[in-house]
Amino acid sequence: MAAAGALVVSRLAAASAFPPRWGQTPFLRAALHGSAPRPAARVALVLSGCGVYDGTEIHEASAILVHLSRGGAEVQIFAPDVPQMHVIDHTKGQPSESETRNVLTESARIARGKIADLATLSAANHDAAIFPGGFGAAKNLLCCIAPVLAAKVLRGVEVTVGHEQEEGGKWPYAGTAEAIKALGAKHSHVDLKNKVVTTPAFMCETALHHIHDGIGAMVKKVLELTGK
Repeated sequence: MAAAGALVVSRLAAASAFPPRWGQTPFLRAALHGSAPRPAARVALVLSGCGVYDGTEIHEASAILVHLSRGGAEVQIFAPDVPQMHVIDHTKGQPSESETRNVLTESARIARGKIADLATLSAANHDAAIFPGGFGAAKNLLCCIAPVLAAKVLRGVEVTVGHEQEEGGKWPYAGTAEAIKALGAKHSHVDLKNKVVTTPAFMCETALHHIHDGIGAMVKKVLELTGK
């Protein structure tokens, strides 16, 4: 089970109020200079481990990073410095009772070591946050999959986890839609009011390139919503 979600956090503060980071020119000064280059969107990618059954879905995280790179975004990767709920043997799909792992340490595998503790993430320093799917989002973050995370935080937010009917196995996690309905959220890829963008990703049993393309559409819209 996996789905990806993104929160565009620029609505929490005006862009000119962000402190300059990573050597950038302050936004307000750049806006007053006609020839100044537009600042890149600053995106936080929040991971929950490494591996679909006990952490982040690796293909989703990789696709997100590829599309963010293509879109010219500046990315910082975060994960909580906590023990995993449990460790799954991915060859068997069963818990490995003798193993314990740390979410931050495992997430660093995807981040190629360039990662920070989630406790240090500040909304004021980022224009958007993206949460890849995977069971780790439910087990190691806030006990819910990525789109449901937005539904729990923002009342009435519109999100998607795909179709509400299983359709002969094509949508094996269709029941998740009921959990979202119970939280008062609606199904939509783009919620312009709340600046939340979601995509079903591996919630659908389909070809990998379709999942990659869906994630690309999500990332493109997120970057558009930042106004960068």
